[in-house]
Amino acid sequence: MRYTIEEQVALIERGTVDLISKEDLIAKLKRSEETGTPLRVKAGFDPTAPDLHLGHTVLIQKLKHFQDLGHEILFLIGDFTGMIGDPTGKSETRKPLTKEQVATNAETYKEQIFKILDPDKTKVVFNSAWLGELSSHEFIKLASQLTVARMLEREDFKVRFENQRPIAIHEFMYPLIQGYDSVALKADVEIGGTDQRFNLLMGRDLQRTWGQEPQVVLTLPLLEGLDGVNKMSKSLGNYIGITEAADDIYGKVLSASDTLMFRYFELLSDLSATEIAALQRGIDSGELHPKAVKQQLARELTARFYDRETAVKAEENFERVFRQHELPEDMPEVELPASAEEGIWLPKLLADVGMVKSNGEGKRMIKQNAVAVNEEKVVDEGYVVPAAGEVLLKVGKRRFCKVRFV
Repeated sequence: MRYTIEEQVALIERGTVDLISKEDLIAKLKRSEETGTPLRVKAGFDPTAPDLHLGHTVLIQKLKHFQDLGHEILFLIGDFTGMIGDPTGKSETRKPLTKEQVATNAETYKEQIFKILDPDKTKVVFNSAWLGELSSHEFIKLASQLTVARMLEREDFKVRFENQRPIAIHEFMYPLIQGYDSVALKADVEIGGTDQRFNLLMGRDLQRTWGQEPQVVLTLPLLEGLDGVNKMSKSLGNYIGITEAADDIYGKVLSASDTLMFRYFELLSDLSATEIAALQRGIDSGELHPKAVKQQLARELTARFYDRETAVKAEENFERVFRQHELPEDMPEVELPASAEEGIWLPKLLADVGMVKSNGEGKRMIKQNAVAVNEEKVVDEGYVVPAAGEVLLKVGKRRFCKVRFV
């Protein structure tokens, strides 16, 4: 499908907070159309954690918009900068990751992003490829591009300085290094969260210094979590992980408020702005029930990370478990050796059958009153399950497992 310049701009602007500048973007799009050369669109991700959640995919979804428009996507994994630690929004120096941690997390990122982006049309790059080659002289030249006074204009650094919290010298280098990535890649556009605005603009400044045309900067909002207040965060428990079970993704999306639902539609859905507006009008007029619209969103997002058939089954399971109070149809079953004399400590059993990642997580879930054995809540972290017969385990609202001791 061929898009006009106006249609491209409308899609690119959707959900954005800053566009610096629209005139530059239009000029670049016109030149791209005239020359047949796609724009080079960059977004950087430091592999600081192995699992992505929907909040991370806001940027990836915008990359997909550019990809759908025929432009080149540069998915930058900051394996070099990840070992520094992005100071953005932090009240103290971040603990840098090891090379091994960065490498492991980077591989999982590559697997997860292709649930959204087309792998054949996405170039994955690592900034160690050029940053690792810079000489000490070149690093000093890079450091000379910014004054301490300018760096202290950043709100997070300013607050730390005023509160006499330490700021390490290498943290001052982070915005410069991120900006230099744009020089190395000759980026036409860079996308980031609103908290990255200072760093993104640094790329424009450094490109001018290196004699390049400055990139267009797009900032996107930080996605609110399921509580509708705080940004989506694993530590706050208000997140939807893209590697979670399909039943969990579907159920969590349905738990979002009606107001938050349209925020998710705008930033995460593949529906057009016109289609989303029609859904909103349908609810306002009473022609559509909010639940039906939310189910549509839940199916779309579940299918994105799995497939349409799995999304439909997740919806059927949700209805069966929560509306009809029945067990899910495709509940996993595990066989373990029976023992007439010994039982199994419940946190260990939960970990053994894959319902939690560790004994410690199993204990936390019990403490949160989120574990049931044979449909009875368990509150004792030391609970031992008899290793005989069949046992029905439940963790949270949607995870079930039948254990058969043989």
